[in-house]
Amino acid sequence: MTDLERQGKLAKQAAFSLASAGTDKKNEALEAIASILMERANEWLSANEEDLKAAEALGMRSSMLDRLSLDKKRIEGIVEGVRQLKSLPDPIGHVDSMDTRPNGLIIGKKRVPLGVIGIIYEARPNVTVDAAALCLKSGNVCILRGGSEAIRSNMCAVRLMREALVSAGLPEDCISLVEDTGRESARELMHLDKYVDVLIPRGGAGLIRTVSREASVPVIRTGEGVCHIYVDDEADLDMAASVLYNAKCSRPSVCNAAECVLIHEKVAEEFLRKAVPLLDRDKVELRCDERALSILGERGRAAEEADWDAEYDDYILAVHIVGSAEEAIDFINAHGSSHSEAIMTRNYFKAQDFLEKVDAAAVYVNASTRFTDGFEFGLGAEIGISTQKLHARGPMGLQELTTIKYIIYGKGQIR
Repeated sequence: MTDLERQGKLAKQAAFSLASAGTDKKNEALEAIASILMERANEWLSANEEDLKAAEALGMRSSMLDRLSLDKKRIEGIVEGVRQLKSLPDPIGHVDSMDTRPNGLIIGKKRVPLGVIGIIYEARPNVTVDAAALCLKSGNVCILRGGSEAIRSNMCAVRLMREALVSAGLPEDCISLVEDTGRESARELMHLDKYVDVLIPRGGAGLIRTVSREASVPVIRTGEGVCHIYVDDEADLDMAASVLYNAKCSRPSVCNAAECVLIHEKVAEEFLRKAVPLLDRDKVELRCDERALSILGERGRAAEEADWDAEYDDYILAVHIVGSAEEAIDFINAHGSSHSEAIMTRNYFKAQDFLEKVDAAAVYVNASTRFTDGFEFGLGAEIGISTQKLHARGPMGLQELTTIKYIIYGKGQIR
């Protein structure tokens, strides 16, 4: 038996204990996790500093360093998310329906945990806590497998959380970390279907596609974010420029950041006059179609075909001019990743048409795509943004981490 198989076996054993733990016990453990992360934040920050130094030495670009970085404010936000989960209703044990059949059988659907969830993710140490806390509240055990860039941060966070679990009277193996960050460990986890019930990849397009293609464990796809802002000819252009700047530049390395702006030809020149000075603050590179390039001149560069499907995770923005809202919708449905899309317009009917026809997990009117987030949606946090249509779509909170069990009451009926 390999080390990962042993880890899976311990996780499966812990799952039986956690599944029957009540809401009070799980909330006690969440509070213990929140408390220890705040009380010993310096340990986590020290481990993160080592990760950052190693990443800088390897030449990691600034936007990715931002994903990796922790500070007191971010830790406070992570802890607030854990505590918010405490106040949310526990989905486990909820009976969705209860019907009596003609033969007298009473058949109900009851919410139960998925079981053991494997999570493969990249250089974002906040995911370690967000994912573990969501799994815990929803009665699921998690096996976490982060990237090598954040290994010290992840090891520290998991060590602290396991201490908190024990102090609350739950098995420490409710949360565990795969400390081997080599490709073989990821591949083995993808095929650990004897112990792992669901696998959730969270990261860039390459990681998600690899896991989806190779895993024998059932996969929930998350995170690919080729998000668009469409600026209509009836938009408030000042507002649109502000929203675009936020969607692109507030955190360009996250999956809900805008990667492409579509601009109606009637307002293209005026809008770019307003938007480019904002984008200049962060030296955003603009990759433009021919019409946009004719307006921007040397400020832009010619886009290649691949730019319309790119998730940059950086200060790069594709710029495409369209002739109508219908053309924008068609472009988004052809090039988007079904994550988050936005229209900027004062026309109610265009907004409703956009909401109806755009195929994405989250569709916005006059707001930044950066709000696609479990905390912002009132879910406490999310384990990922699902871009598929089976079982879960959008930010995956507590409800999405459950399945159903049929419960049947009889009086000796036979078939």
